[in-house]
Amino acid sequence: MAFERENVPANLKWRVEDIYETQDAWEADYASLDAKIDFSAYEGKLNTAETLLECMEKVNEVALILSKLSVYAFMRHDEDTRKSEYTALMSRMDMLEMKFAGAVAFITPELTSLPVKTLEAFAADERLKDYDYTIRNIIRQKPHVLSKEIEGLLSQEARIFGGFHQIFNMIDNADFPYPEIKVDGEKVKLTHGTYGVLLRHPDRKVRKAAFQAYYKAYIGLINTITATYVGNVDKDVFLAKAKKYDSCLARALDSEDVDVKVYKNLLSSVNKGLPLLHRYFRDRKKMLGYKQLHMYDIYTSLVEDAEIKVDYEEAFKIVKEGLKPLGDRYQELLQEAHDNGWIDVEETEGKRSGAYSISVFGLKHPYVLLNYQQTTSDVFTIAHELGHAMHSYFSERNQPQEKADYKIFVAEVASTVNEILLIKHLLKTTTDTKLKKYLLSYYMDTLKGTLFRQTQFAEFEYIAHEMAEQGKPLTKDALNEVYYNLNKKYYGRSVTSDPEIAYEWARIPHFYRAFYVYKYATGITAAVAIAERIYNEGEAAVEDYFKFLSSGGSDSPVNLLKLAGVDLTKKDAFTACMNSFKAALDEFETL
Repeated sequence: MAFERENVPANLKWRVEDIYETQDAWEADYASLDAKIDFSAYEGKLNTAETLLECMEKVNEVALILSKLSVYAFMRHDEDTRKSEYTALMSRMDMLEMKFAGAVAFITPELTSLPVKTLEAFAADERLKDYDYTIRNIIRQKPHVLSKEIEGLLSQEARIFGGFHQIFNMIDNADFPYPEIKVDGEKVKLTHGTYGVLLRHPDRKVRKAAFQAYYKAYIGLINTITATYVGNVDKDVFLAKAKKYDSCLARALDSEDVDVKVYKNLLSSVNKGLPLLHRYFRDRKKMLGYKQLHMYDIYTSLVEDAEIKVDYEEAFKIVKEGLKPLGDRYQELLQEAHDNGWIDVEETEGKRSGAYSISVFGLKHPYVLLNYQQTTSDVFTIAHELGHAMHSYFSERNQPQEKADYKIFVAEVASTVNEILLIKHLLKTTTDTKLKKYLLSYYMDTLKGTLFRQTQFAEFEYIAHEMAEQGKPLTKDALNEVYYNLNKKYYGRSVTSDPEIAYEWARIPHFYRAFYVYKYATGITAAVAIAERIYNEGEAAVEDYFKFLSSGGSDSPVNLLKLAGVDLTKKDAFTACMNSFKAALDEFETL
């Protein structure tokens, strides 16, 4: 039960005073920064290394203070979302950030308009070494930049073309006809949240009723959702052609400097590994004792009553012990996080739900928000969020400000490495057979949901966009057929692909940010490969992993993963991930 924040011991709260000691100090920085957001003196003059350096240093100086202001406001708001004064800080930051974005909007177009030789000279200039990767990215994307007038029009892309996502959100939330079903004799409204809970309900009749009612609602909206999604795909095709890319996929991946080969390696490798997933579902069907395993049967727990129920202090010790393979320095920093105001632990009235890690370049340390409960999942959440925090910690201490922030492509790698190391530790040390089975099931379900399911989504996006690029009509029937066939391929013969599942594509909000979901699958692939290497090779693998943690955004994320021994342009990491799934499945079957 949540209680008021003032009753939480100081050692269980993050120390936001390490950013600003008082709100008056925050106000002083806000006032001074508002006057500094003016870079007009550099506009039209970025054709010399000296001017460019001066401009970028001033931009980074302002961006750093802006980041401090923003994170402080964000954290204060999340401590107690009921307090209007912190909501007001957030609103003020929104306005200041918009002002900053408008003030620096000229920089990239102006640099892009310069000759390649000038940009190459900038990238090679020792004075601009902190910005060399930024400049190389501008050179790389230069062939896809259009005239100043057209780029000016396309700069409105987010506001105009983002409308498809907004329409879907309105359909999926404001206008969604939430159905009701009976659960234990009581009427329950099927929200998106309760649907996920009810799919894990022990009563199969409840699961079936929830599944059928939920999809019936989407089927009733399918014509509108189809028109919205097709409009979004057509937008992607238009922008890819306008920007002179070979495909929508190439345009999407180019924004993060990722080789298309990575995406195709993921699809082919997961398709090759599908027999393992089919075997998992055969086991699930056998354990549940069903003649037919339906889509509403695939989320129930196979091992009941095996939670790790410990208080926070004991949970932290378990996490620290599990992460010992990462060495003494990592252990010291974990203890530092525990002792010195990095972590906000307790659930309190008005506090934001969930968990996250956040940081600001140049501060003493990153921060972690938790809402700790005595569950297995929350023990893993401690490890997960500290993985994010340590990634930020090492990147910010080994890279200049311009290169310290890592890309979303690798954002979940360090957090997932920690989870896998913790699972391995618990499996190795527990003598409780039921807990061991639970942990193996937990791990396989994680891979099922993150590697296999997200790749299924990624393959659907790939096919849908390819059809549009080839001029094939994207009707509701065509999209349903594509998705239904993929579902049968991924889940195999042991699972009955109910007719309703053909409509699942219509409820996935991530599809309105095309070619995003694959990052979840490549992230867990890289993390498994790294964790397995750490366990098998020890110190040498840990040393390589720390090179990755310290690399920030200093190069292509695919190249940075190579520092940790993972090359996603080849098949080895994908094979290692499949082998890890197979090992867990073998052990589970033995138990």
